[in-house]
Amino acid sequence: MWLQNWFHILSLAVFLITFSIHADSDTQVTDSKSDGNTRPLNGRWTAWGMWTSCSSTCGNGVTVRTRWCLRVTRIDRCAGEQRQYRSCQSEMCPEDALPFRDLQCALHNYRPIPGSKRGYKWVPFYGAPTACHLNCLAVGQNFYYTFGRVLDGTSCGPDSNGTCINGQCLKADCDGIFTSEVSNESCGKCQGQQNACVFIQNVYLAPFPSSGYFGYKNVTRIPAGASQIKVTDQSRNILALMDSSGHFVINGDWVVSWPGKYKAAGTEVHYIRNSESHEVLEADGPTNEDLYVQVLFQENNPGITYEFWLPKDLYDNYKREPQLSWQHSEHEDLSSWVNKTASRNGESHLGTLQDKQVLTVSRKGRCRRCKTPKGKSQRIKQYCQSDFAIHAKVLGRRLIGQETRYDIQVKHAYKNKFPIMYREYIWVSNTCDCPYLVDRHEYIMMASKHVNHEYTLNRILLSATSFVKPWSPQEDQRLQHVNTFCTSTP
Repeated sequence: MWLQNWFHILSLAVFLITFSIHADSDTQVTDSKSDGNTRPLNGRWTAWGMWTSCSSTCGNGVTVRTRWCLRVTRIDRCAGEQRQYRSCQSEMCPEDALPFRDLQCALHNYRPIPGSKRGYKWVPFYGAPTACHLNCLAVGQNFYYTFGRVLDGTSCGPDSNGTCINGQCLKADCDGIFTSEVSNESCGKCQGQQNACVFIQNVYLAPFPSSGYFGYKNVTRIPAGASQIKVTDQSRNILALMDSSGHFVINGDWVVSWPGKYKAAGTEVHYIRNSESHEVLEADGPTNEDLYVQVLFQENNPGITYEFWLPKDLYDNYKREPQLSWQHSEHEDLSSWVNKTASRNGESHLGTLQDKQVLTVSRKGRCRRCKTPKGKSQRIKQYCQSDFAIHAKVLGRRLIGQETRYDIQVKHAYKNKFPIMYREYIWVSNTCDCPYLVDRHEYIMMASKHVNHEYTLNRILLSATSFVKPWSPQEDQRLQHVNTFCTSTP
């Protein structure tokens, strides 16, 4: 296995040296970009050179080719890219070979980092804001370190179909070329495929309820595979977006989210809300699961417009489903509506499984029996040593790398040394369900603040032995005066 991995690295070194030679030679004939667009576009590109060998000896990789700018005068320049990257694929990697990002982190094992003489074992960390940096988590520690950029050809993340090129997460177009402007049609089909896309547009015109049910009402289902999604509302009513597992992504649960970017269904959703309360939801897609748009009425409905593109083969299934069936009874629970939809589509979600099944699905690698702290002494000790002691409801769970991230709703804070929001993420540095938390259940949690080595990311962290108990009135009562025992705690 290690021979295969080192051969993999050696081939990458050759690829990078080749790329460096091309880059160095090209600097003699191309203009610096620091001058912006002030130079005339009188230069002409040469023909593209040959593609280099694939950067990877097994699995997915990249190859690069270069062209040169021919100029009459020194101030001439050429428009467009000087280098072009294309995806390539070699033979299948052995089953025991380390994933590419894991291998890059492992190369730094037990080597000291700045500010520390101790060596650590490193594994990939996917919670950092820059996906194409080599962010590695120190095993058994509560920090990660960034070792510069990942090598070209590294996947952007476990849930991403993008590839890191020159520190940017890019997607390949229909010809396998990596570019920031993918030349696909609006529904993800390649150019030249006639009638490959279907444009769907409609207006939701349900009236403001005069009496009865005043909760969230369903607007539409946006099916998996949709692209160029846009939902617009020009009123004081509040749009909400829910994923296929019944968890709200934007707004929902009677809380209004901040405008910004949100991850959902394998794409990035832009939520815009201006001072006149006009709202827009936009996403490039394509989505990898169904999304559901709801509305919370505050006034009369002037009409909610939604539109998206869908590949023709997916549209044939979509149009056969009676769209009126997605308008649920006013007293029906949203989660049951989603489960009915999933059942109709032959899907299953973790939220609809039994707890024992969820436990089996989410475990990865070797997991030993969880150690659960019990008793009054542990309650007092952990309360006094923790940064947060909260009553929270678990809204969802996701495995990211070798960690588990829980989406929680904070009901009450018994202790918080630092500000805490109504909705938070709480992290556990394992995938063994230690501690074991069940969706939609409420718990008492004692957690600590986690700051990364570069002080660029703050998180709330639970350890495998953190004090976590199901919430109950009795447990709530026991925590009311625990702080009086902390006066002598250092």
